[in-house]
Amino acid sequence: MKVSVGQFNPGADVAENLATMRRLSATALQAGSKLILFPEEAMFSVGRVVGDFAAAVDAHWTTFVQGLSMIAADLGIAVIASGYESSGESRPYNTVVAVGDDGEILGTYRKLHLYDAFSYQESTRIKPSDRGITTVEIGGLKVGIMTCYDIRFPELARSLAVSGADLICVSAAWFKGEHKVDHWETLLKARAIENTCWVAAAGTSSKHCIGHSAILDPMGIPASFLNDEAEGVATADVTHRRIEEVREFLPVLLNRRLENSSVVVPAG
Repeated sequence: MKVSVGQFNPGADVAENLATMRRLSATALQAGSKLILFPEEAMFSVGRVVGDFAAAVDAHWTTFVQGLSMIAADLGIAVIASGYESSGESRPYNTVVAVGDDGEILGTYRKLHLYDAFSYQESTRIKPSDRGITTVEIGGLKVGIMTCYDIRFPELARSLAVSGADLICVSAAWFKGEHKVDHWETLLKARAIENTCWVAAAGTSSKHCIGHSAILDPMGIPASFLNDEAEGVATADVTHRRIEEVREFLPVLLNRRLENSSVVVPAG
């Protein structure tokens, strides 16, 4: 199945962001894609919302999800995109929505690992997930979902792989900074290599975020990628056959011995 990642810079207007995603989805469809992944904050950017953030989430979350469903159903392409979901409290969830090509909601993933690092405190505004991992079926592929900072936690990607994920989709707004592009590219490669599965990552491209969306094969080789373009689509053919080829000579999932971190191997 051909898969695309769409890169853009979400603003504060949900309707404008949905219009951009519709345009990029049409481009992906022309390339033969059956699925397109969009960046974190595709609904709107927390830093660009005027007024009370939680109130804005309450007012626009349903509109955002319905808009994704319309894009998917109208074009006949599955869509995965990130927004902010009301939690009933002052801090909403950072949530990714997966929509099938018929417009039906396949599943949602609430960000587990909040970005409390590099002098940023996401947890002051966002509530951490009260759920575990999320996988959905799209076009014969089992797709696992992660969000941005999650990529720094290998146990999450491993859990998705052990659950059968063929493709891990990472929706991100990866901040710029010293070594940050190197970190991003290294972590994406590592998650693909150590789990021998495909990884697709869509990143925000803005004044503060790096872009660098990419699709990597199970050997960590980029099959398609973007740099810091303000807007663009990258597409690759994501196949079961490539997974099978790699796992035949690199059966790390079969060879692993530690089921979880509580296992202690005796010394000597």
